[in-house]
Amino acid sequence: MANVTTIEAELRANAGKGAARATRRAGKLPAVIYGAKLAPAIIDLDPRVIDRELTRGGWRSRLYEVKFGSAAERVILRDIQFDRVTDRPIHIDFQRLAAGEPIRVFVKVRFINELASPGIKRGGVMNVVHNVVECLCDPDAVPEHFTADLTGLEVNANIRWNDLKGTEGAKPTSAEENFVIASVAPTKGMEAAASAEAAPAAAAGKGKGKAAPAKPAAKK
Repeated sequence: MANVTTIEAELRANAGKGAARATRRAGKLPAVIYGAKLAPAIIDLDPRVIDRELTRGGWRSRLYEVKFGSAAERVILRDIQFDRVTDRPIHIDFQRLAAGEPIRVFVKVRFINELASPGIKRGGVMNVVHNVVECLCDPDAVPEHFTADLTGLEVNANIRWNDLKGTEGAKPTSAEENFVIASVAPTKGMEAAASAEAAPAAAAGKGKGKAAPAKPAAKK
């Protein structure tokens, strides 16, 4: 069962830009709840709540219950609008969840056991292709994260979607099957060392199999 974070809010009667500006002047953060074929709910939030969620990270996959008055809505935080000058949140969009309808979420990938990767121990560099994966999930089974275990990962080896743990019930939106999540790439120094080691062997191989030069015919 997915964890749900509760947010307290206040229902606002008036919509529109003017009402939103008045809300911000009063120290509140305007927001809207939409979706599930129901009328939007216009609400005001304590901006410190959103600051907390941004600090925690992972808000794109976290489920919320927004309480206002006698009502409560199960939602996901779909979008945050920021002020261009201050970079502070100025409006929040929540998507209402409907029972039985999959939702599109971004789930974080957590990498573990880096010290158990022979490739990283030898000096390889972790090349992360996806640190989050967009998926379709049941609202009651949204994973907090997927786990990528790096144990035994050699240089030039990959971690793919099928290697992740915690993906039960999650369907990636990518059209590519079993796509690469991360890999261990060699450094330039490792590549140069490998080339230097291979050079003598290559040279020895070139000398093998050559016919001995023919001896000149003896003079009569």
